[in-house]
Amino acid sequence: MYNRRSFLKATGTLASGLLVSRSVFSMDEPEAKGAIKKFGLQLYSLRSDLPKDPKGVLKQVAGFGYKQIESYEGKDGMFWGMTNKEFKKYMDELGMTIVSSHCNINKDFETKAAEAGEIGMKYLICPSLGGANKSIDDFKKAAEKFNACGEICKKNGLRFAYHNHGYSFTEMEGQLPHDVLMQNTDAGLVDFEMDIYWVVTAGADPIAWFNKYPGRWKLCHVKDRKKGAGANDHDASVDLGTGSIDFKKILKAGSAKGLEYYIVEQERYDNSTPLKSAEADAKYMKKFKM
Repeated sequence: MYNRRSFLKATGTLASGLLVSRSVFSMDEPEAKGAIKKFGLQLYSLRSDLPKDPKGVLKQVAGFGYKQIESYEGKDGMFWGMTNKEFKKYMDELGMTIVSSHCNINKDFETKAAEAGEIGMKYLICPSLGGANKSIDDFKKAAEKFNACGEICKKNGLRFAYHNHGYSFTEMEGQLPHDVLMQNTDAGLVDFEMDIYWVVTAGADPIAWFNKYPGRWKLCHVKDRKKGAGANDHDASVDLGTGSIDFKKILKAGSAKGLEYYIVEQERYDNSTPLKSAEADAKYMKKFKM
């Protein structure tokens, strides 16, 4: 059961700065330079609607202009009551691709990796450590677990990644837990998904982290933060473009350091609904230029 709260190795500064995925950016048309051609939606954004009518909701998502999705593991699994092949077939019909999914890495992970690899998914992702890590040693053990998951994913033709929250950017025992995770995982096996919202909420600088670990951040969550939100206000996401995060600057820096997948996520919907906000976020991404 998914609990929301609870890849390539860096090849040098020049390479990481120049090798930008053609599948993500439109590089052929001068007027589209810097545009994000394909962007995704983390389905957790629609957690109150999706379980009621998975196919209907996914059809609406496709209609908004999303070409990629990142799933999560609900009570009916990552594929929402469908088999992996049935889900892929439906994605094909909608003109979308399931790039990745968040999942419980402590239960049936080998089966999940086999199913994900079978339909060409790129990533399985640990969504959170649940705040259970109380010491630096705990984070080192988590890194060991990530390496093991990375090995399983590699055998099945995909990659493993970890999605951050804010806690790993708070100093512990004189160290930053996120440094421990980055430094104790094998770059050949483990990538990272930067949730930009949580990095900013923790008071850290996303660009500094892209620069510190080039080539390791392959995915990101594009999630805006309400203007004027306090440091302790964790539930402050808003429609893209209405908040305080400078995505133009941050995503440009990330793309130069190896960022490949841009996944929209929103968790709060003031004066809106999840589907209306997903549509508004898609409009923002379609016009977005770095």
